[in-house]
Order: sequence, then structure tokens, then C-alpha cells
Amino acid sequence: MSSLPARAGRRCHNALNPFHSTVYFSPDFAKELAKIGIEDANAAYFAGRGAAMGAVGAGTVAAAFYNFNHELIARHLPAVWDIASPEAVLEARLRAVDSTLRRLLGEEMIASKELAEAAQLALRAAEACTRHARPLYAAHADLPVPDEPHLAYWHAATLLREHRGDGHLAALLLAGLDPLEALVSHTATGKGMAVRWILATRGWRRADWEAAQGRLRERGVLGAEGELTEEGIRLRAEVEEHTDRTDLAPYAHLGADGVERLTELGRGFLLAAVAAGAFPADLSGKG
Repeated sequence: MSSLPARAGRRCHNALNPFHSTVYFSPDFAKELAKIGIEDANAAYFAGRGAAMGAVGAGTVAAAFYNFNHELIARHLPAVWDIASPEAVLEARLRAVDSTLRRLLGEEMIASKELAEAAQLALRAAEACTRHARPLYAAHADLPVPDEPHLAYWHAATLLREHRGDGHLAALLLAGLDPLEALVSHTATGKGMAVRWILATRGWRRADWEAAQGRLRERGVLGAEGELTEEGIRLRAEVEEHTDRTDLAPYAHLGADGVERLTELGRGFLLAAVAAGAFPADLSGKG
């Protein structure tokens, strides 16, 4: 097992994580969930991402998702399971993944040897993921691996995304960042969701956002204009470095050459998806 360059796992994750997320921005996802009776966009997301954990309630999803307002989740869970079972939701989600990826990547890329190679590499990395203290990863790890390479790649990307994500929540807790403070400080880096998207999808009000900004200013994390201070930059870097440490195992297992190749392939698929309109143009930024 060769040693990894610094942040190699993070760079690989940065190619795989948004590829996984394409399904949740896809009209195909909304259509498939609507077919089984789930027409509200928030209900569809909570059910679609949470179904691997079973017919869970709002508290479990609030804990596992971290940065959503519990009040918003409770409007839809557990009631959504009276509309469709977790098993039906997972089947609908996989159908949406299939149609989304075929549309974004095209049939030639779907059938390519490169996509099959990426699936093999990502699944090999996921062999070293661990279940303890990782509820979203552990739930998805119990799902079967799809047979088709593009679906297997998406499944593996999901495993690696949720594995890192579960560890990231521990880093946020260690840093003393509550759900909204985590969002505010991440957006201040310029890498997070735009504020208007966060408020529209996470269930928070503008007053909640401003209160979190005030708390972070008192800690010296944010400046007067909402920018990260030197302390804020240090804190966010510490969060990512802690996350890297808790997420080292899958990439160390794959090895430096494998990680480099998976990152290269993953970036290619992600760029193709982005070019095909996978995400809204105004999704990122500080606005």
C-alpha cells in the first residue's frame, strides 16, 4: 500500500461527491418519486436520501443530515412512509439515477471501459470504509451493489460520500459549529451553497442565518462583512483536516496510483455532467 500525497483523498472526494448529488437536482428524481406518490420536493429529498435507514423519523434524519431545520423535516417525516415504503423509494431513486446519468453522460460514456474501471476502483476503495459511528454510510453499505457499471459507480460514490460526510459531522461537533454555523462558515469560504439556496432548501429563516453570523462574529470566526477572519480560516481548515484523518482508510486501501486514477476519471465524468446542466448555475457562492 503506497503512501498518499497530502489531501489526495479530499481531491478524490471532491470529484465523487457532486457526481453523487446530481440525482437530487435532476427532474428525473422528482418524476420518479411523484410516480410513487411523493410530490413535495422536500419530502422527496428526505425520503430519497434517508430511505436506506428505513422508515425513520425526523429526529434520526436531523441527526444524520445535520444542517437541516428539524421543523422542516418533521413536516414530512415520518408521514412520508405512509405514502411509500423505504424499499419503493430506493427503487425509484435508482431508476432516477439510471435515467439521469444516461441523459447527462450519454450512452457512449455509460458503456465505456473507463466508467467500468471507475466503478471497480471506487468499490475497491469502499472496501475499507467502516460502519461504526457512521449511520448514513452504514445504511447504504447494506444495500446491494447494482450490476450495471454506471449504477455501481454511483453507488460506490454514495458510499464514499456518506463515509466522509459522517466523519465530517464529528469534525463539526469538535469545532463547536452547530448546523447553521457550519453552513454560514462554509458559505463564507466561497465553496458552499449560495445563501438563497440554503434558506430555500434547509428550512432556515434569514433571521436564523443572521443570528448564526452574530455568534460566529462573537467567536472571532467572521468579520463585519461576513468574511472569514484568520481564526475562521484556521477553523475551517482544521475541520477539513480532521475530516481527512477520519476518511483516510478507503483511499489508503486503494493506494496512491488508484486514487490518482479514480480522481482523474471522476473529474472527467463530473465535468461531463456539469456541462450537460446537472446543477443550477446559481447554486454556489455567497449570494
